[in-house]
Parts: sequence; C-alpha cells; structure tokens
Amino acid sequence: MTQALAGPPLARPRWTAWRLFTLAAAAGIFLVYSQFWVFPLLGESGDSAASGLVRVLYLPAYGAALLLFALSPGATIGALARQPFLVLLMLISVLSITWSIAPDQTLRRVIALGFTTLGAVVLAVRYRWAALSELLAGCFAGLTVISILVSVAVPSIGVMHELFPGAWRGVWPEKNALGGIMALGFTVLLAAAALNPKRAPIWLGFSVLALLLVLMSTSKTSLVSLMLGAGGVMLVALVRRHPASGVATIWLGVLGIAMLAGLMLFAADLFFEILGKDATLTGRTKIWSAAMRQIEMRPWTGYGYGVVWETKGRWTPLAWIIRDAGFTPIHAHSAWIEQWLGLGVFGLAAFGMMFLQTAMLAILALFRSPGAYLAVPLLIVYGLMSLTESIAVTYHDFRWAMFVMVATRLVWPDEKIGP
Repeated sequence: MTQALAGPPLARPRWTAWRLFTLAAAAGIFLVYSQFWVFPLLGESGDSAASGLVRVLYLPAYGAALLLFALSPGATIGALARQPFLVLLMLISVLSITWSIAPDQTLRRVIALGFTTLGAVVLAVRYRWAALSELLAGCFAGLTVISILVSVAVPSIGVMHELFPGAWRGVWPEKNALGGIMALGFTVLLAAAALNPKRAPIWLGFSVLALLLVLMSTSKTSLVSLMLGAGGVMLVALVRRHPASGVATIWLGVLGIAMLAGLMLFAADLFFEILGKDATLTGRTKIWSAAMRQIEMRPWTGYGYGVVWETKGRWTPLAWIIRDAGFTPIHAHSAWIEQWLGLGVFGLAAFGMMFLQTAMLAILALFRSPGAYLAVPLLIVYGLMSLTESIAVTYHDFRWAMFVMVATRLVWPDEKIGP
C-alpha cells in the first residue's frame, strides 16, 4: 500500500510515560472485554467460587474508561451528540428497568453496558483511524499468540474433546467463538496493514496466524466471514485506487450478494451443505421461532434488558422458550431478535437505525476516508455475525465495543482528535 492510501503523514508522537500508560489503559479495555481470560479461570463447567472474581476483574476496564473520558470529556460528549440512535438505545435500555421482569438484574447489566459503550466511545475519539487499527491489531496479535500456545501446549483447555473432538477453541469455551473472533481479527489485521504500510509485514504475518486459527477451529461460518472481510479490504483498495473501478466493484459486490441470496432462497439445501449446517442452522431456527412467540406477548416493550436468558421460573419467557425449542439456549442467536425480545420494537428500531447510519457513513468513507479500510470490512463481518449471534448491545463484549468504535469514528473526523 502506498502512503496515499493511509492519508497525509502525521507528526511522530513522543512516547512519554503518560502516553504509554494511556495506551495500556486503552488496550486493557479491549482485552478485558475480549474475555480471553474468563474460560481458563472458570473452567469447563464453570467455577461458582471464581464467578465473583470474574465480575471484579471487569472493574479495571471501567476505571480505564473513566480515566480516558476524564482526559477528553468534551470530545466524548461531542461524538455522542452525533450518535443520536446510540444515545436513544442506551436510554431505552435504562428505561427498560421499569418494565423488566427482573429489575435488579437489568439495573446491574445496564450499568455494565454503559461502561462497555463508554469505553468504546472514548477510544474512538482518542485515536485516529490508523492508530485505532493498530491498537486493535496489537490486541488481536496477542490473542492469536495466546490461543496458539494454549491449544498446542495445554490441549485440555485449548482443544475440544467431547463435542467436535480435535477442533481448536483456544481460550474460549467452544470452537465457533475462537473462529468468529479470529475472523474479526484477520479483518482488523489486514486493515492495520493497509493503514500503516511501514508495519504492514508485521500485521500481515499475524493475519496468517489468525487464518490458521480459523482453519483449526473448523468453523465454516467463521471461514466465510473471514473471506468476506478480506473481500471488504480488497473492495476498499479498489475504490480508493480509482473511483470509476470502485463503482464497478460495488455493483459486482451487489450482484454477488444477490446471487448468494438467490442461492439461499432457491437452493437452501446446497447452501447449508456448503456451510456444513442443517436447515435449522444447528437449532437456531427453533430458538428464533420460540423467541418470536414470546415477543408476540410483549412486542412494544420486551421483557427488559439482559434478563430473559437468566431469569428462571415456571412461567418465565425462558421456560416457554425451552419448551418450544426443545433445549436450553443461552441467547437468541440473533442480534436483531435479541433487541426485540429485551427492548421491544423501539429498541429494535433504534439499533436498526444506528446500524443503517453506520453502514451509510461507511459507504461514504469508501470515497472520502482511509478509515474505510477498517470500517467497511468490519461492518461486513459484524453484519453477517449479527444474523446468527447475539453480539449487539451486549455488555462486556468487545464485538459490540468494536462496532461502537467504528460507528463513532465515522461521525468524528480525524482533525477533531486530540492525541
């Protein structure tokens, strides 16, 4: 990549002790929310004695978010003012305490969601696209190394033995988690290489490790996500090289999506066979149907933020979902259904409008900003994952944090950033 792709050169910053400290705080926020440390701490069955420690270990990320907010409160508030749908989404989450089926749990989780979101916003306003991509890439590089070491040196933790024996899971509970995280990591590492040409060999080397982990996880859906992310980076490169060829590429991309949709609609069995899935998407459609029946009972308000899947009882929504689905799910396996179930139609609409706003700004960035190298492929991968995983408006989740970072960065120009 040429320097023109990454934008005008910036003055080289001095690495003072304070700057290193704030950088460590920023990386700490991301790494804590990646939850790479939770599974090794709790173990396969979950250690109830350690679960209290897990909650305490999120507090440093809260503190780091408050510290970085204190360093740039005006910029943070200004960026939030440009994100009305994010603010509305947070307000609806808070208001859901009043109609939640477990108000005390909703209150605790709304606080956790607030700190998770705040951490993402302060990172977005603090770092330009190139620096933000390298911050995230450095964290993913560390996670790839840790996952490979654990899988090779401690296979009792890093490799699955009962379900999907031999599949790598690294430091997460199951293989699909490793695959999905490394698909995102591969995308971020490619973006960092494009935005920082001088260090491109380093990030490309780590992207190969991320690809290796996706292959070893045997997650076909994650491999598809990875290829789409790589395609997104190539799309940005073509568009920014020449606008005319970029428009043609976009149309080809639209045609490809239409062909994929046609395959899913008219040759669903072949599509699922390619992915190694059954027609129920490994039981997901049963969860969706069961969840929609509960949504019909309270479509406007939902049941409150973050409580449906952990509120047990004979007459709770979870009890009916278990009965209808035939097994016990841990979430809706759809970011969109999850919002409707917890926050009602208005929460779903707020998230939908935020996603649409971010997608439109990412398309504009294709022609205006080098940040498209990070924004466009990440949104492609995140959008695909949101269809089958509950990764939106989630507390202590780095995937939601990454989406908020990109959404905020797109509305906050580089020249507005301080450091």
